Amino acid sequence: MRSSTTRTRCCALWFVLLATSLQAQPTQDKQTEYQNSPRTPSAGQRTFSSRCAGCHGLDGRGGERAPNIVSNSQVQRLSDLQLQRIVANGRPDFGMPAFRLIGSLQVKQVVEYLRALQGGGRAATIPGDPKKGRLLFIGKATCSSCHRVRGEGAFFGPDLSNYANGLPAKVIRRAITSPELGPANGQLAVARIRSGETLTGVIRNEDNFSLQIQSPDGIFHFLMKTDLESLEYQPQAPMPTDYGVRLSSQELDDLVSYLHNLNTVEDVSSAGEDQP
Repeated sequence: MRSSTTRTRCCALWFVLLATSLQAQPTQDKQTEYQNSPRTPSAGQRTFSSRCAGCHGLDGRGGERAPNIVSNSQVQRLSDLQLQRIVANGRPDFGMPAFRLIGSLQVKQVVEYLRALQGGGRAATIPGDPKKGRLLFIGKATCSSCHRVRGEGAFFGPDLSNYANGLPAKVIRRAITSPELGPANGQLAVARIRSGETLTGVIRNEDNFSLQIQSPDGIFHFLMKTDLESLEYQPQAPMPTDYGVRLSSQELDDLVSYLHNLNTVEDVSSAGEDQP
């Protein structure tokens, strides 16, 4: 009798252990599945390495065939959805192929990994109003009297259409308030030609025999030095050093925002917003 009872108890205990094991197994399987899931960052890294690194580099900081997409603040400012659309639909105008065939999950993983490379994907907030900044650029700040942007302005200073691409706001602001840190200008000069013509402009290229002057209307003039009666180098009109006083902190923010937003990725990618 005792032997039968013992066997019964053993069988009951075995069934309990079996049931417990069966109940626990799905949880363990789910944990293993989650740990090995393609949703983990390593999956995004694998996809990025195999699909993107050939052009953008393993660190995403660009190569010979594609730009830096990590530290470029214009790329950082794109939403995850915009980035997913770019990855899925490609950018034929820049030679980037579409990757929609890898599936929406892997597209999301690539974007998640890119955000990790960017340090979490949180782009630095650029304070200021770019519309007010443009008015300052052509008005109170008189930047357009020397600099040109998108075909507007003068040629005495560097064209600033792409100057701020990828630069942090503090760097742009410092270049405005501390002009010695900004882009260099050419040398102003007055060239008097033997024919009687006088040409004033910025020397863009010069050697022992010739020089190239860009006049305020943007035209380049190639001159042989043997044709010159005289060439007078003018004191370089420096970029104003009083912007920190002349402009308020808010106005500086507006000016920085204008320069920073001149050629944003959103502008050139807007066509992709209507794509599924």
